[in-house]
Amino acid sequence: MAEVFKYNDERFADIEMLRYRLKEFETLSLNQKLLVYYLSEAALTGRDILWHQNCRYNLPIRRMLEAVYVGLKNLRAAEDTSSLAMSDDEGWQAFEVYLKRVWFSNGIHHHYGMDKFLPAFSEGFLRRALQTVGYPADEELLRVIFDPDVLPKRVNQTEGEDLLQTSAMNYYAPDITQREAEDFYVSMKQAEPEERRAVPAETEGHVENIGQMGPPMYGMNSRLERDEQGALVERMWCSGGMYGVTIDRIIYWLIQAESVAESEEQRQVIQTLADFYRTGDLRIFDRYCIQWVQQTCGDVDFTNGFTEVYGDPLGLKASWEGYVNYKDRKATERTERLSRHAQWFEDHSPVDSRFKKSKCRGVSACVVTVAMLGGDLYPSSAIGINLPNSNWIRQIYGSKSVTLGNLTEAYSQAGQASGFREEFVIDTLTLDLMKRYEDDLDNLHTDLHECLGHGSGQLLPGTDPDALKAYGSTIEEARADLFALYYIADPKMVELGLVPDTEAYKSQYYSYMMNGLLTQLVRIEPGKQIEEAHMRNRALIARWVMEHSEGAMELVSLSSPNFSNAQDLPRTFLKINDYAVVRHAVGQLLAEVQRIKSEGDYEAARYLVEGYGVTVDAALHTEILQRYNALHLAPYKGFINPLLRLVRNAEGTVVDVVVEYGEAYADQMLRYSKDYSFEC
Repeated sequence: MAEVFKYNDERFADIEMLRYRLKEFETLSLNQKLLVYYLSEAALTGRDILWHQNCRYNLPIRRMLEAVYVGLKNLRAAEDTSSLAMSDDEGWQAFEVYLKRVWFSNGIHHHYGMDKFLPAFSEGFLRRALQTVGYPADEELLRVIFDPDVLPKRVNQTEGEDLLQTSAMNYYAPDITQREAEDFYVSMKQAEPEERRAVPAETEGHVENIGQMGPPMYGMNSRLERDEQGALVERMWCSGGMYGVTIDRIIYWLIQAESVAESEEQRQVIQTLADFYRTGDLRIFDRYCIQWVQQTCGDVDFTNGFTEVYGDPLGLKASWEGYVNYKDRKATERTERLSRHAQWFEDHSPVDSRFKKSKCRGVSACVVTVAMLGGDLYPSSAIGINLPNSNWIRQIYGSKSVTLGNLTEAYSQAGQASGFREEFVIDTLTLDLMKRYEDDLDNLHTDLHECLGHGSGQLLPGTDPDALKAYGSTIEEARADLFALYYIADPKMVELGLVPDTEAYKSQYYSYMMNGLLTQLVRIEPGKQIEEAHMRNRALIARWVMEHSEGAMELVSLSSPNFSNAQDLPRTFLKINDYAVVRHAVGQLLAEVQRIKSEGDYEAARYLVEGYGVTVDAALHTEILQRYNALHLAPYKGFINPLLRLVRNAEGTVVDVVVEYGEAYADQMLRYSKDYSFEC
C-alpha cells in the first residue's frame, strides 16, 4: 500500500507548518532533475538578502537567537540544568516559539500584519541564556527586541504619516524622509531621455537594442543612502555592490543550471539574468524579463531576483525571492483554455474601451508543481504568480502566469474537517454549495486572477506606472481580483468547460465576500487596522460591492446557532440575496479600478483604499475572533521545503536527484542559516 503523505506538521503561535509533495518528480529526466536542483540552490542562496531588506537588525538578532537555541538545546539534551536559564522551562518554551516566529517571518515583524511581535519570555531570561552559552549581550539588539516603541512596524501605510520614517524596512537609510525619496525618483525619471520614458512601438520580439526599450522600474534593485556630502545615492544590489558576495554565489548556481538547460532559449534567459546580477543594469533586467516571458517551452521554470514591492511602503524597491517549478501538464489544460481566449475576455470586459488592449500578446499560463521556495516566498508563499511587473513589457510582450498546484493541494488537504465553513457560512444551502464547488472555484479564481487579471488593461500614454504610490499594490491586486470575480460568473466559463453549471460561481462569490467582510479579520490583532495590500484589496471590494449592490448583499445577525459546534452568542453572517446584482456591482468597480490604474488617478485610489480597505469595526472584530478561536485553528500557514539530494555512483558521477520530506522545521532553518549565509 502506498504511504499516505502527511501534509500537516507542527503548529506554534498563530502558524501551522505544512509540507508539499513533488508529484511525478521521478519521471523527470536526469538533466531536468539537475536543473531543478541547481535552480533550487540559487533560490535558497539569497535568503539573507531578504532578511536584511526586511530590517537592518534581523540578521544579528537571528544569529544571537540561534546561538542561544543551539546552546541551550544541547545543554537540555545533556540534562545540564546548572544555570538559571536552563531551569526555566516556561522561558525556554516561550523562547522556542519566538525564534520559530522570527524564522517564519524572515525577521522580527509579523510576515502579514507587519507589526513587531514581542517575546513572551523576559529580557532577564535572554540575558541569563546568553551568559550560559557564552554569547555577548548586545544592548542595542535587546532594546530592539523588547522595547515595543522601537521599530514597531515593518511597513507602515497610515495616511498622513511619513511612511519611511515610521517603517522598519531597510530599503532606505534611516534618516531619509518619504518626500526626499519620492523627489529623488521623480528627478531620476525626468532625467531619462524622452524615448526612454514612453512605451516603445509595439514591435514584438525586437529586444536587441536595449536603448530603445521602455522605462525601467526605477529604484527596484538598490538601497537609497546618503553620500559623504549628504546627497542621496543608490547603492546597487549586484556583484561588487551591496549583497555582492551572495549574488556571486547565486550567479554560480545559475551557471550550473545553464549547463543543463532544456533549450537554447532557456539558456539565454539564465545568461541574461546572470548578466543583470553582474551589472545591476535595469535595462538588462528588462531584457531578461522579455526573454523569460517568451520562453514557454519545456517543463522546468523559475524566478530568481528582486521581484515584488509590497515590502516597500512607496512601492518601488523589490524584495528578493526565488522559486523553482515544473509543469503539471494535466492541470495546465485548464489554464491553457483561458490563455487561448485572452482576447475574448479583454474585449468583453466592462471597462472603458480606452483602457483595453487591442491585442493581447504573449499570455501564457500553466499549473505547476513547486519544487523549492526561497526568499520572500518562504516559508509563507503565494498560490499564484504573474510576472513580469513592468507595465510596458506586459503591454507589448505579455506575461507569464502560474498556479502553484501542489501548494493549493496542500492547503486543501490540511484544512479538511476544520469546522471553519460550518461556523461562518449562513445556512446549509450555501454550505452545500460551497462544499460542492469551492475548492475547484478557488483554483479557477487564482487562474483568472494571475493568468488574465494582472495582464489585462493598459495604461494611457504618459501615465506614470508609479503614480498611485503607496496605494499601487492594493489597487493592482483589486484589479486582478475583480477581473476574476467578474468572469468566474460568466456563461463563458460553462462554455469553456471550466465550471459545470451557472450556479457554481456563487460558491466563490460567497467565500470571497465572506472573507473580505468577516473572516480575514482573524489575521488582525485587536485594535489594529488593515495594513497588508491583499487584505486591503479584499476588504475594499467586499465593502464597496455591499454598499453599491442595492441590498443584494448584507450582513445579518442571528441570535441562535445553526450548527452544533457554534457558541451561543449573537453571530454575524453574510447574506447574499441576489448574486446577479452583486456581479453587476463587481463589474462597476472593475471599470473604476481599471480607470484609476490607467489614468494614474492617485486621489481616487486613496479614496477607495482609505474609505473601504483600512478600518476595522471593533465589535465585529471581537466577535469574529471569539468564534474563530473556539475552532482552535491557525490563521496562517507556511511550508517546510523538501530536501533535494544528489545521488552519486562509485565514481562520483551524479546519477539521480531524490526528494526527502522528513526534515524538521527547526533543523531546516538552522541548516539554511549555516549553508546559505555569506556576507549580510
